[in-house]
Amino acid sequence: MTLDACAELVARGDVDRFATVMAAPVWARARLLPLYAFNIEVSRAPWVSAESMIAEMRLQWWQDVAMDIGEGDIRAHEVASPLADLVTAQNLPKELLADMAEARRWDIYRDPFASVAEFDAYLDRTSGHLMWLSALALGADAKDEPRVRATAWAGGLAALLRAVPELRARGRQPLPAEKMTDLASRGLMRLRDGGGVSRRVAPALWTAWQAKGILQQAQQYPERVEAGTLQISEARKRGGLLWRAMTGRP
Repeated sequence: MTLDACAELVARGDVDRFATVMAAPVWARARLLPLYAFNIEVSRAPWVSAESMIAEMRLQWWQDVAMDIGEGDIRAHEVASPLADLVTAQNLPKELLADMAEARRWDIYRDPFASVAEFDAYLDRTSGHLMWLSALALGADAKDEPRVRATAWAGGLAALLRAVPELRARGRQPLPAEKMTDLASRGLMRLRDGGGVSRRVAPALWTAWQAKGILQQAQQYPERVEAGTLQISEARKRGGLLWRAMTGRP
């Protein structure tokens, strides 16, 4: 039950996020990896079976894992154990972890978002909770929360837009009833409202390092969303992450 298992899971399941971990200081990696591994577990739970009941049970299991932290014995699991150690050591709000799993229930079914507000809340409960927990684990202050969540929302939107073709192919309706240009503009506005954290906390925000380029493309060329051609060149990706690692900027 070591961090190695979390690292392997993140490296396999989220290559870009793993790159941000490896760019972070060594001490920060141990605090980020269990959270990112948990995120992979809950984000893929809705897709493990075509049977909705099985997916519901998987998400409930992770909700129970989160809420059981600090209440006694932790279930033996390669992610649950390091996660419990981190939450206890850093006094992280386990309710946010449980709500991340709860929010993913939407992914199980094929219903569209009922409103733009529901879509916004989904991004905040998934990407927002994850980035805020990561920032707290690195020592963020309460005053940082609005800026962290703004960055997370933009990053989550960019990631979702890139996944639209696959989600459509699986029968999902991942976007709200909103013009793509307006949605991308809202993401860019939130990105401008984000940042502003200390160098120590900045690695928690690096997962949104591609968001600006992706959202600008979606705003200027909305047809690329459905076509699945939103992308940042490898050179630009590496350069952007290297710049952040060198400067400590979010």
